[in-house]
Order: sequence, then C-alpha cells, then structure tokens
Amino acid sequence: MGELGPDDGAGNTYSLRPGLQRRFKSSTVKECIHAILKEKLANVQYVPEEMPQLTKSLSETIKNRLKEEGFDRYKMVVQVVIGEQRGEGVNMAARCFWDADTDSYAHDVFMNDSLFCVVAAFGCFYY
Repeated sequence: MGELGPDDGAGNTYSLRPGLQRRFKSSTVKECIHAILKEKLANVQYVPEEMPQLTKSLSETIKNRLKEEGFDRYKMVVQVVIGEQRGEGVNMAARCFWDADTDSYAHDVFMNDSLFCVVAAFGCFYY
C-alpha cells in the first residue's frame, strides 16, 4: 500500500458551506422556471384529466434543469400547482425550517386564458 500524495485526488471534500459560485441563486432558478413554463404551457388548455400528468412532468423537467445548473450538494424540491383560470383568487404559502445562509427558494407564475401555474423551487444545502 502506498502513501496518499497531494495529487492522487484523495482530499477532504467535507464542507459546511457551498462555494460562492455553487450557491443557490434565486434569480437564476427563476429564469429557468420561467423559460420552461413559457415553453411547455404557452398553448395548453386546462383539461382536468390531463393536469396530474402535466404537473408531474413539469416538476421533473424543472428539477432536472436545476440539477444541470450545478448547485452541488443541494437537494431540490419543486412544487407545481396548476388550476383553471376562472377569475378567482388563490393564496399559497410555504413554511420551511432551514439555514438562511445556504438555503433559498424561487418561484414563478404563468397564466394564459385557460389556466394558471405556480411553481416554487426550494434548494436546501446537504451538509
């Protein structure tokens, strides 16, 4: 068995905080969400039977896109709510117990004549 040298890649990878470039950036996440919603929902009509599959598909697409952004060691939680546009008001709220220094969220709302969609994406740093 040989000794571990400085260039054999066996370094300490444990960190308590993400690097500045790898922090969850709400503005970047919101842009990703907005682009996906605009692409996927632009001409969609509200059909109640199709909405469960659409919400699952959107949440997976958004989660996978956020993973591509390189937020290393973040757990992503994506919540998608789709409803019929009938001129009624909707209130949504979320409460989380997290580390305000590392964890964050972003949200976006999409509306057309037929439906509304609210997406919230939470990024929690995995210690």
